[in-house]
Amino acid sequence: MLYSHLFTPFKLGSTTLKNRVVMGSMHTNLEELPQGFERLAAFYGERAHGQVGLIITGGISPNPEGILAPNRSVLDSSTAVAHHQLITEAVKSHGTKICMQILHAGRYGYHPKQVAPSAIQAPISPYTPAELTHEQIEKQIDDFVLCAKLAKQAGYDGVEIMGSEGYLINQFIVKATNHRDDQWGGCYENRIRFAVCIVARVRAALGDDFILIFRLSLLDLVADGSTFNEVLQLAHALESAGVDMLNSGIGWHESRIPTIATSVPRALFSSLSQRLKAAVSVPVITSNRINTPEVAEQLLVDGHADFISMARPFLADSQFVAKAFAGQSEQINTCIACNQACLDNIFVNLPASCIVNPRACNETLMPIKPAKMIKNIAIVGGGAAGMACAIYSAERGHQVTLFEQTAQLGGQLLLAANVPGKEEFKETLRYFKSRLANLNVVIHLQNSADIATLSEFDHCVIATGVKGATPNIEGIEQSNVVGYQQVLNGEVKLGSKVAIIGAGGIGFDVATFITANHMVTNTKLLPLHESDTTDADQFTHQWGIDLSVTYPGGIKDKAGKSTAANEVYLLQRKLRKHGADLGKTTGWIHREHLKQQGVKMLAAVNYQKINAQGLHLSVRKRERLLDVDHIVNCSGQQSVLPEYQQQLSQLLIPVSFIGGALKAEKLDLQRAIGEAFSLAQSL
Repeated sequence: MLYSHLFTPFKLGSTTLKNRVVMGSMHTNLEELPQGFERLAAFYGERAHGQVGLIITGGISPNPEGILAPNRSVLDSSTAVAHHQLITEAVKSHGTKICMQILHAGRYGYHPKQVAPSAIQAPISPYTPAELTHEQIEKQIDDFVLCAKLAKQAGYDGVEIMGSEGYLINQFIVKATNHRDDQWGGCYENRIRFAVCIVARVRAALGDDFILIFRLSLLDLVADGSTFNEVLQLAHALESAGVDMLNSGIGWHESRIPTIATSVPRALFSSLSQRLKAAVSVPVITSNRINTPEVAEQLLVDGHADFISMARPFLADSQFVAKAFAGQSEQINTCIACNQACLDNIFVNLPASCIVNPRACNETLMPIKPAKMIKNIAIVGGGAAGMACAIYSAERGHQVTLFEQTAQLGGQLLLAANVPGKEEFKETLRYFKSRLANLNVVIHLQNSADIATLSEFDHCVIATGVKGATPNIEGIEQSNVVGYQQVLNGEVKLGSKVAIIGAGGIGFDVATFITANHMVTNTKLLPLHESDTTDADQFTHQWGIDLSVTYPGGIKDKAGKSTAANEVYLLQRKLRKHGADLGKTTGWIHREHLKQQGVKMLAAVNYQKINAQGLHLSVRKRERLLDVDHIVNCSGQQSVLPEYQQQLSQLLIPVSFIGGALKAEKLDLQRAIGEAFSLAQSL
C-alpha cells in the first residue's frame, strides 16, 4: 500500500483510530457566528468524510476568564452541549474520532478579565492579567474537569489539554511568566504542578475510555523557557497522571521567530518529537509545516512520531487523506503556509478560510452543485483566476476550454514560485495542472483566442491578469529601469546596486529575490528524505533557534546582518513602516529578513528623475542621488486585456471578467480564486 505507515490503524485503549493522520486544532472564528455550529459541523464533517483519522477542534475555553477575546466560545454548562453535538454527530457518522481542545488563554486573552500565574503583561495583549490566588487556581482546575465532562456529554471521544503556545498552562510552566513562590511556582516541579493536576483530575473524573491528549511545548522560543530535559520531566509526569497521547507544540505566539510560515523548512521541528517519542511510552504526535503525504509518511518511517498532525492542509483540501489513500497525491490542493486567509483573518476577527480553497469554513454558504444545463465555456487567460475558474466550472459538469497566450500556464504564480521562501507556490501550480488534466479541460497554449473562436462558445470568461504599471517619473523609460516581471522570471541580470520603487508585496518579493544568494530558502520540497540538512541549519542559524533546546526556551543569538555585496534600496512614497499592508502574521518576518540582508528601507520618498547617473529623489525634502545600476519598478499593476476588448461587446454570448482583468488594484491569489469560484457557481 502507498503510504502504508500513514494508513496503519492504531489501537488507543478501547478506541481504534483508522489511520495516523490528525487534523490539528485551529481557530476558525465560526463558533460565535449565527449558525456557527452548523457551519462548524459541515466544516468538520467534510474533513471526516475525507477519512482523516482524528480531528481536534479549535480551542474551547473552560470559563469566561479563559477566552481569547470577547464573545469567544465557552463550555461551562450543559446549555451548550447541544451545539457541540451537531459537530460530533457530523464527524462520527464517518468513523472519524474527534477530541475537543480545552484552551485557557491566560494572559493571552484580549480582554480585561484575563488571569495568569503572575501579573505580567504579554507583549501581544494591552491588558495586564490578575494574579491567581491559590483558591482561584483550584477553581481553574475544576473548570477544566467540568469542561471535559461536558465534552464527553456532547459526544466527543476525548479532549486535548492545550499546554503549549504560551497559553495559561504554559505560563505556569515557564519561569519568565511564573514568579510565584508558593506550591504553584518556584522550582520546576512546582511550576508543572498545574498541568499535571489538570491531567490527573480529568483522568480520574472521565475514566479510561476517554482519550486524553496533552499538547506539550517542546520548544518555547522565549527567554527563560524550558530546556528539553525539563520538557521530558513534564512528559513523564503527564504519563504518570494518565495522559493517552502527547502532541507537539512549537513556539509561543509572542515569539519573534517564524514557526509555521512558508519560509520555514518542512518538518523542521520533527527532531524534537523524535526525541520525545524515544523517551516516553505513550504515542507522540508531531506537527508544524507538514503539508504532503510524502513528508508525513517519511516522518513515520523514520520514527519521528506515531501520528502526524496537519491543520491548515485540511483548509486547503478537505479530501487530503482520501486522495492520498487512493494514490492521487498529485490531486491534493496543497497548503502553501501563507497565513493570508486563515491566521490573518483570525487576528482581525473574521472567519478563517484559505486562499487556495475559498470554500474552507464556508461549506454551507458555498455549496458545489452540478450544473443544470451543460455549457461550452471558453476561458481566456491561464493564470490563477483562469485555471481556478476552469477547474470549478468543469467540476460542475461544464465543458471547458482554456486559452493561454504564453507557452505555459501559471501567470503571476510562475513569478511567485521563483521568490526564495515561496517555493510552495510550485505545489499550487502542480495541483492546478494536475486537476485540469484530470477534469479533461482542453488547453490551448500560445493562443489568446480571437473573436471568431470565442463566438463558438456559450460563455466567455476573460482572466487575462495584470502587468506592471508605469509610474509618472521623468526618465522611467531609461534602459536601466526594468519591471518586476523581468527580474523574477530571470530575463535581466541586475547589477550589484539596485533601487526598488514600491514597497508593497511585490517590492518585498523582488528585494528577497535580489538578495537570494545570502538568504535561507526552503528549496527542498519533495520528498523529505532526499533533502539534506542545509536548509534547516541555515534557517535555525538565521533565526537563533536551538533545536537541541540546551538553552532555556531553545533560543540563541541570531545571525548578524548580512555582508552581502548587493546594495539594495526599498523605496516608498508613504511615511509609514515598510510592508504595512503585508499579512499581520507574516509581515514582520519579511521585514526582519530584509533587515538581516542589509536592505536599506526609505520612506517618504519623492521621485524626481532617472538618468544615467541613477535615481534622483528627495527623502523628507532632502535631495539624494542613488548611484544604482538598475531601478526595478514595483509601483503597482494594471489590467491586461485582450486586443479585441472593444469587440467583446459584439459577441452574442455572455462575457465575464475575473481577477486582474476585472480589477488590478490589490489583486492577490485569494481574490483571484474567490472570484473564479463565485463565477463558476453562477454559470
